[in-house]
Amino acid sequence: MKYRVLGRTGLRVGEIGVGCEGFLGKTPEQVSEWLDVLEEAGANCIDLYTPDPAFRGGLGRALRGRREKFVLQAHLCSVWKDGQYKRSRDIVEVRASFEDQLRRLETDHVEIGMVHYVDSLADWEGVKNGPVMAYAKELKEAGRIGCAGLSSHNPQVALAAVKSGLIDVLMFSVNPCYDLQPASEDVEELWAPKNYAAPLLNMDPERRELYETCQRLGVGITVMKAFGGGDLLSASLSPAGKALTAFQCLQYALDRPGVACVMSGARSLEDLKHSLAFEEAPEGARDYAAALAALPKISWKGRCMYCGHCAPCPKGIPVADVTKFLNLSLAQGAVPETVREHYAALSHGAGECVRCGACETRCPFAVPVMENMARAAELFGR
Repeated sequence: MKYRVLGRTGLRVGEIGVGCEGFLGKTPEQVSEWLDVLEEAGANCIDLYTPDPAFRGGLGRALRGRREKFVLQAHLCSVWKDGQYKRSRDIVEVRASFEDQLRRLETDHVEIGMVHYVDSLADWEGVKNGPVMAYAKELKEAGRIGCAGLSSHNPQVALAAVKSGLIDVLMFSVNPCYDLQPASEDVEELWAPKNYAAPLLNMDPERRELYETCQRLGVGITVMKAFGGGDLLSASLSPAGKALTAFQCLQYALDRPGVACVMSGARSLEDLKHSLAFEEAPEGARDYAAALAALPKISWKGRCMYCGHCAPCPKGIPVADVTKFLNLSLAQGAVPETVREHYAALSHGAGECVRCGACETRCPFAVPVMENMARAAELFGR
């Protein structure tokens, strides 16, 4: 397992984590088997959005003796009422559900306390200025959550939360289809067929700004819906009109700025093992560039996807890294100190480009690489 630092939290998380869907309806023995597989693979991050008491209790038992090996991403505002899940902003319900969660998980803290499912700006304003965020701060100060986070499908909301400085972690839906859709307060718009009826060109600018801002400000991203609920893996269901593989979806998400961990939506133990096999998969099996370039309904022409197909550069310039640093700076309107330091650490800068054009002939997305190198050399001074 490869590990990444989750933004400014300092937490080291495996690139591949797991959502909790596959744990639902399982016996304690089956839950323990899932944890055995995760532990053996070194996958340490688990999302806990569901408030199902049976799930919480089963996971708590399975964590006995190995709690410290896992990073738990628990959700505030996800409550169990009348035998089913409910999203709530009622602070009495929120407090009771969180206390229940710690008790059933048999722990006194979780690493990440995630404000659950904020998809409208009005809801964000209510959370930010109301008792929910005050409670998150209280929990953080008491050491009962290590850091505060927020889950959202709406880039406008997510960006507002990231810029507020109130959250350290963002859980966001990232995949090659959703990234083309504009902001909406209705999550179902992300997969509505009507929104893919006409050809779509390039990533939505607000989503691009979101990822780059997270990278710049040190807000770590944990990814949900990397497979689009499984639709992207099916030729008949994929909004793109063609199926992608799980490995391609995982690599795509991991290549976005700010992303530290992808919560694999495993529905079965076989699904889980397949996602974990990503770490040992050959580069060709993870490569999504050719597949995205060939999708019939979607085009990323002109936009660097950081896929690395431009390499190798005869002068040793890490073209994808240089382009990412360039985009982060252009989005900021200045060169952030951290970006300047990372660029300075590169063994070869954009100024060494000899304009041979080899990179552009290999790029599946027709990116003007030589132009980008010239802009980077001017911006960074070498």
